[in-house]
Amino acid sequence: SVPLCIMHDTGKPSPTATTSPTIPPSKMAATPQSPAGLDPQAPTDDEDETDVIGDLMGHYGKWQLLMTVLLSLFQVPNTFHISSSIYQAANKDFWCQRPEELQQLPVDVWRNLTGSIDNCHRWEGIDWSQMDNSTAMPTEWKKPPDGDRQLVACEKWEYETHDNVGNTWTSEWDLVCDKEHLKNVAEMFFLLGVATGGILSGYLSDKFGRKKMLFISAVLQTLFGLWLYICSSFELYLTLRALLGLVSVSVTYSGLILAIEYVDGKWRTLAGMYNLFPLPISYMIISGLAYLTQDYQRLQLCIGVPGIFLCFLWFVVPESPRWLLVKGRLDEVRRIIEAAAKFNGRQLPPDYQLTPPTQESSSQDVTYLFRSSYLRRISICFFCIWFTMNLVYYGIILNMSSFGGNVYLNSALAGLVEIPAIAVAMYIITKVGKKWLFCATLICTGVACCCAAITEGQPELLWLKITFLMISKFTISAGNTIMPVYTAELYPTPIRNVGVGACNVAAGLALILTPYLSLLNKIEGHLLMSLLTAWSIFGGVVVLFLPETAVRSKASSNQGAANTNNAHGNASAAKQV
Repeated sequence: SVPLCIMHDTGKPSPTATTSPTIPPSKMAATPQSPAGLDPQAPTDDEDETDVIGDLMGHYGKWQLLMTVLLSLFQVPNTFHISSSIYQAANKDFWCQRPEELQQLPVDVWRNLTGSIDNCHRWEGIDWSQMDNSTAMPTEWKKPPDGDRQLVACEKWEYETHDNVGNTWTSEWDLVCDKEHLKNVAEMFFLLGVATGGILSGYLSDKFGRKKMLFISAVLQTLFGLWLYICSSFELYLTLRALLGLVSVSVTYSGLILAIEYVDGKWRTLAGMYNLFPLPISYMIISGLAYLTQDYQRLQLCIGVPGIFLCFLWFVVPESPRWLLVKGRLDEVRRIIEAAAKFNGRQLPPDYQLTPPTQESSSQDVTYLFRSSYLRRISICFFCIWFTMNLVYYGIILNMSSFGGNVYLNSALAGLVEIPAIAVAMYIITKVGKKWLFCATLICTGVACCCAAITEGQPELLWLKITFLMISKFTISAGNTIMPVYTAELYPTPIRNVGVGACNVAAGLALILTPYLSLLNKIEGHLLMSLLTAWSIFGGVVVLFLPETAVRSKASSNQGAANTNNAHGNASAAKQV
């Protein structure tokens, strides 16, 4: 329910039974399946399944297009917040603070005078008041007399002001030397909130409604985002970042489910997938904003303000009619159907009836994922794949500032290449099976990361390294589009929600680790890209252990419809679940 694996899920809700006219709210990020999907050994797709609401107001028309486009806009501030640390936590050149008398002393001379190699220490015992910017420096001051002085930690620092980075967390709170790890902690707090919210948001959205949770979360997201703009305490900043991550994933999940519950049939898949298009556009926008502001506070203000305007969509976007029907609120359902049908130019029958579906109780828990050999195999594989996908996808995105070159241009290019990646993935998976395409995206990502690792440490080949990084971003983005749909299709309907939820936990673990990947480059320059290479290839190999999904043709669809009654009687398959 978040990144394609926590922040970017594109799953589809699924009816409990073929006769159900609604989508049970308990089916988070699930792909619709026919009754034959109860057979764990033969996962199928029932994307052509429709319900009475779609038959009345139209399966997909101008009204659904307008609503789903408006809901996709909520992805913009989410993307802003998750990628803001690329610029707000950027590294800066620093040195121990110069005494007041030596403010005009060249920095390189000052560094040599203090005897500091890491810019974290200086010589103790020198009376700097005896010097000024024009005083000749005695030779004995360049190094301490024997045994009289030692290196002590600097108390304050100065920072480079002409680095096209501006004021960051580093310069605001002196997050250098022994405090440098706190930048990763700040980002980890945000992603910890994302992982936690991914677990809670599904339950809350089911209980209180998609629209209500969407806008409550959007209001809180805006408030926390603007509060961060004026926050001066680093401890409070950490807390707000965690809360921001928690509500941001709720915005993502609630908006996505609301969008796909406005449509039915094959449009569920497309509505979920094109909900991703604002993501790459947002990556490009925030890179431009960061370049223009070059200050973490002004950037925070710029990414917090758009949420104010989105909150006014409360008066435009209705609640999910399918969720309302499950809750028995028939008058509200009729008002939405009539408004949508009028907007779509459809004539409603004068005596149409709406009947709330009978909700089936479900007590499945995570242990059901291991009760047959098929389920054990796909569960273990998907845990590894979701972990890998999030680690590599966000490992590339959130470490743009450590790859070299212009971080603003790199980030904008990374967003640009994701647009055709999503479009290509959307087109191809409707024509061919997902297994080999998914495997190819991960293997190609690994090859591209390997080539980038080979060029590491060679400044004259920086352009080639960035090219390979963009290729890896293209392929991993395509895989990121395929993964949630493929996952939901392979899990049988009764336990699909449990399966996707468990995969999100694995994705959350990867997100929490992602901020610390940048530390690998301090150990060895090739280590980060080598790790991403290994994990990508590992994920591609794991995909080979998964079954293929059927590519449905018109003829096979008709044959599947003819065999529906047989599928209802498949008791032995149901027992395996």
